[in-house]
Amino acid sequence: MLKIFGSRLKELRIEAGLKQSQLATFFNVSKTTICQWEMSKQEPSLEDVVKISEYFNVSTDFLLGVNDDRL
Repeated sequence: MLKIFGSRLKELRIEAGLKQSQLATFFNVSKTTICQWEMSKQEPSLEDVVKISEYFNVSTDFLLGVNDDRL
């Protein structure tokens, strides 16, 4: 699950044309935290997963790899 989340977060961020630092600022976390999430070295809180899904307009199931449907 964590590995899928990281790759999907990175994919969404790149599609949106955002840098890690920009995403970090929006979510009020460090750039290192975004990097750790994308590299699957740190797990985001449930609250952060929900915020990210809302920001990118995708389902939490998509982010967590439960299914491949974005919505």
